Amino acid sequence: MRHILTGLVLSSTFFACAWAGQPTHIYGVNLGSWLVLELWMLPQGWVDMGGQLCGADCSTCISTESAFAKAYPDTVDTTFAQHWDTWFTQSDVSTLKAAGINTVRIPLGYWIVEDLVDSPSESYPRGGLAYLRRGLGWLQDAGIQVILDHHALPGVQTAEQMFTGNCTTDVQFYTPYNYGRALVWTAVMTTLSHLDPDFGNVFAIEAANEPINDAAQTPDYGTFQENFVQTIRAVELTLGISVPSSKLSVSVSASVSNNFTAALIETSSSTIFSAEVQAALSEAVPIIIGIGSKYSLQTIFEASPFKQSGTPLVANFMDVNWQYNNPPNPADVAIGPQAYDNHLYYSSAGNDPTSYMINICNLPEIQADAALGNSPLWFGEWSLDTQFNATDAFLYQWADAQKLAYSKGAGWIYWNFKIETSNLTNGTARARQWSYLEGLELGFFTQDPAALHDPNVCAPYTNSTSNSTSNSTSSSTSHSTSNSTSSSVPLPIPATGYRPLLYSMFSLLSLIFL
Repeated sequence: MRHILTGLVLSSTFFACAWAGQPTHIYGVNLGSWLVLELWMLPQGWVDMGGQLCGADCSTCISTESAFAKAYPDTVDTTFAQHWDTWFTQSDVSTLKAAGINTVRIPLGYWIVEDLVDSPSESYPRGGLAYLRRGLGWLQDAGIQVILDHHALPGVQTAEQMFTGNCTTDVQFYTPYNYGRALVWTAVMTTLSHLDPDFGNVFAIEAANEPINDAAQTPDYGTFQENFVQTIRAVELTLGISVPSSKLSVSVSASVSNNFTAALIETSSSTIFSAEVQAALSEAVPIIIGIGSKYSLQTIFEASPFKQSGTPLVANFMDVNWQYNNPPNPADVAIGPQAYDNHLYYSSAGNDPTSYMINICNLPEIQADAALGNSPLWFGEWSLDTQFNATDAFLYQWADAQKLAYSKGAGWIYWNFKIETSNLTNGTARARQWSYLEGLELGFFTQDPAALHDPNVCAPYTNSTSNSTSNSTSSSTSHSTSNSTSSSVPLPIPATGYRPLLYSMFSLLSLIFL
């Protein structure tokens, strides 16, 4: 568990400078359950689609996109197209813009690049890329910037989690084959981010959402991080984009100067990149050509000058403190702009308002990460959820205090932009603490995301020694779907998820937050 360090004060010196294309300060929301569906956020909608509500074990029924696709192979694409069309809309974009949101993080499954799916052993809904392109266009028109988050990885990165798209104990992401598929995904997404006009507001790609906390269980993950960065930069150098602090260089022959995919094939044989990166670039080319044909991008990809003076993407990783047991430090692999992500959900901060406030008002993450080179840092997931029955008065404070703490870094991205309200969510009971739009309507959040109801909200709690050792622990955890616990983790990040607790309560009681 994570213990707050007495006497540690957040300092303005940890404000992070923004890379080009990145908002100066991030005020954002996640578009969760859009292109990676998690049924706990829309249980009635999931049942209406044909899904099921399992018991405590989400692997025992139709609880994920993979299970759904296998159960309904003939109708899955049509069913999910309706979901994609209605869960996130142009109206939502207008509402987010009016609320001052300048960034969205879009969770994506590897299967949005359909050629990466190993059929028939793997099965997922098809057609999501068209909806991603449309949504990105809406967001771009609204001036909202985007982080593409590889939320659900090939082979599954964490056991028994709905957010991986396949609730299973068979975790296979940490293998050469699936690392390779993730690199191909990265090459494709980097290409689209620079060449597809609909992707023009993408400024960062996140390598892997919430890997296993125990680094001893993620063999060669550090090598994957290195190859992830190399893959992005290889595509960019092929495009002629200058990458700061890079000693790498790529030159393409005149004969392919009007054909990006042909140039990328040349780059794939460059020995300045690892063998894994070379293979990923090569495998990405026919996929890129196929996407170009499907979405009328052939001229851009294959028949026009592609050299550009664009801005390199920000390579985004979960911070080094996300793992324990000698984790690889992503700061060590930086080539060009890089940023770091942490997720905070409070599942063991002392189940009372005072303990929560002491905890958040003395948050050490930004300093701890900066000391390890993990800066700029943003907080890519957080919520207003508590492990006690919070009053409205407390949620005003809780929202202010978290915004204040996270804004000392590069900014924050709330989980989630919205939550279903239905009998299965006890009306607005769940949305009250998990939906940004609901929190805005209830007044917990200020209309200006940079503003606070009370700028001095932390004054009574900063540097407080009251119960600060024994009763003010927080969990940097996922909102995940198993119900394991771990109280003996030696370093800050526990090996438990938080969504599991929610899901188990939901499964047993048919609703959460009663």
